[in-house]
Amino acid sequence: MAYNYRQHDAREKQGYIGSSVVRKTDNANSIRQLNRTDFRAHKRRRRKQKQLLMLGLGAAFVLIIIFGIRSIISHKSEKTSYVAEEAATISTSTEVVETVEPEETEPEEEAVVLSPEVASFNPGYEYTTTASTKTIVSDEVISEYAILIDVDSGEVVAQKNADTRISPASMTKILTLLVAVENIEDLDDTFTMTIDITDYAYINDSSILGLDVGETVPLRDLLYGTILPSGADAALALATYVSGSQEAFVELMNAKLDELGLSDTAHFTNVVGNYNEDHYCTVGDMAMILKAAVENDICREVLSTHVYTTTSTEQHPDGITVSNWFLRRIEDKDTHGEVLCGKTGFVNQSGSCAASYHISNDGGHYICVTAKSNSSWRCIYDQVEIYDLYTE
Repeated sequence: MAYNYRQHDAREKQGYIGSSVVRKTDNANSIRQLNRTDFRAHKRRRRKQKQLLMLGLGAAFVLIIIFGIRSIISHKSEKTSYVAEEAATISTSTEVVETVEPEETEPEEEAVVLSPEVASFNPGYEYTTTASTKTIVSDEVISEYAILIDVDSGEVVAQKNADTRISPASMTKILTLLVAVENIEDLDDTFTMTIDITDYAYINDSSILGLDVGETVPLRDLLYGTILPSGADAALALATYVSGSQEAFVELMNAKLDELGLSDTAHFTNVVGNYNEDHYCTVGDMAMILKAAVENDICREVLSTHVYTTTSTEQHPDGITVSNWFLRRIEDKDTHGEVLCGKTGFVNQSGSCAASYHISNDGGHYICVTAKSNSSWRCIYDQVEIYDLYTE
């Protein structure tokens, strides 16, 4: 059989085409594989580029912040330095001005203006013993403690155990009066008597003004009620009104003693004068307390009143009439002058006591304090004798 070249050529041609197709397909696949590889590589390169770009931007941002902070710090330092320089300049200027301006002087305390009746008194609350001071040795003076002070000069005229501690008894109420007056703004304000006060007076067997529980009176009545009848109820009412309690008011009293310069030798524990080991002073201290009270116009008026009637109330329609028996008993005695103010006291430990303010016939002003006499009448005569012997 003859070889068919046409068929061979056709098969060969078909085979070439097939192989060509195969090669083309392989090439396309290779291209696609190459394209995928390049794309991935390209994406990786783009990602790295972005990362580098972000790192660059971050670094740039950080550098900007650092330079900004340094700039701010530098600016603040310059500003602080400038302010410090300005402050130093101002300080220097101020110092210069201060050296030029005159020194300021503290304002002087206003002098206490005394009324004409007491304007001649020696300032302050000290008294001095001089070579001319007499010792009281008269048999007519029973009191164991006594002092007579010329308040115009501040000198002790005569004395007897004047620096010995005593219990001041109801002479205490002179200070109670003074402290109350200095702390009350309106004497027409009122106070209603309480059972605590009346019970205290009853338990301690104290002399009283005689107000009933629930009775309301002006404070002015309590001032007179404290001094004239030596009313414990009135004194306690003043203390309660001013300070809320006797204890708080006593603090004011001791503060006043300190103000007067008497706290080294005087100390009070109650407003009435009841005996207590820590309730004491000397007759010289009491003389200075009376001097301070006499210098106060209201206290002087109360201490010089002989008779007083309290305000009419429902409990006492006619009021309560009280007297200063010391003044009424001494007013007709020869004292070489007139006793204007007075307050008595009594406790067993210091007997009968009295403190008085006297104007002599020659115009001198004196305070006499006595203690430890044997009766209220004898106490009065002791004072009469002292005024008679040592004043003109």
